[in-house]
Amino acid sequence: MIVVTGATGNVGRTLVRLLTGQGHEVTAVSRRITPADVPPGVHAVAADLARPVAGLPAAADAVFLLVGGDLMMTGDPAAVVAPFAHYGRIVLLSSQGVVTRPDSLSHGRAFAAYEQAVMDSGTDWTILRPGGFASNAYAWAPSVKAGRTVAAPFGDVGLPVIDPDDIAAVAAAALTRPGHSKAVHELTGPAPTTPLQRAAAIADAIGEQVAFTDQTREEARAQMLAFMPAPVADTTLDIIGTPTPREQAVSPDVEKILGRPATPFADWARRNAAAFA
Repeated sequence: MIVVTGATGNVGRTLVRLLTGQGHEVTAVSRRITPADVPPGVHAVAADLARPVAGLPAAADAVFLLVGGDLMMTGDPAAVVAPFAHYGRIVLLSSQGVVTRPDSLSHGRAFAAYEQAVMDSGTDWTILRPGGFASNAYAWAPSVKAGRTVAAPFGDVGLPVIDPDDIAAVAAAALTRPGHSKAVHELTGPAPTTPLQRAAAIADAIGEQVAFTDQTREEARAQMLAFMPAPVADTTLDIIGTPTPREQAVSPDVEKILGRPATPFADWARRNAAAFA
């Protein structure tokens, strides 16, 4: 049995599909999950990790642990990890910011506290530290649909964003294969791309021209504050505007684990073109 938390998100949904395709028994956990959200045979548990969780299996070979933004910032890491500490392994989805932004409350210290709680849990563990997600481009979908436009800051600054499906594939390997005990994997895409290049890739994917407008940091921050706390917005803007050399570097870990290169952003855009068309 493998437990997947965050099972309806960009990583978790694919992870559940991969694990069931490999023949594993899966319990999928998410706040508002229903049986219709998971493949046949998967046990769906609607639960909030901020509260005691009912319906978890008494024993499991491993758990994929994804802690949502609010809980990451305000939760008690030891209490969140405790219900899974008797399982065979915890694979935690953390953040590259633990090493690149260690003084950041949102990207560094909060994730580091959960990493430490997992390491102190007494069970085996693996830590996944991705950089930026390709799926963050979904934020552009409304403006692309409505007017074939994208507005974003720092249009010429490149980062090697990662396809969430690659994170899911690495997580599946860490949950089911040997060689990942007490390992930390840093996950990036295969090459840095700029917002301008990502907008062009979306345009190619939908077969339409997409105009790009370079926002100021202040304009972008005002938009971000509508759906994220100020510390998260400020650190995100620091990363995408003035990335460190490590944040712009390509990690070899995806290719090393999966035996193939990480997925380019253009491939992600083609696979998800319907979201922008």
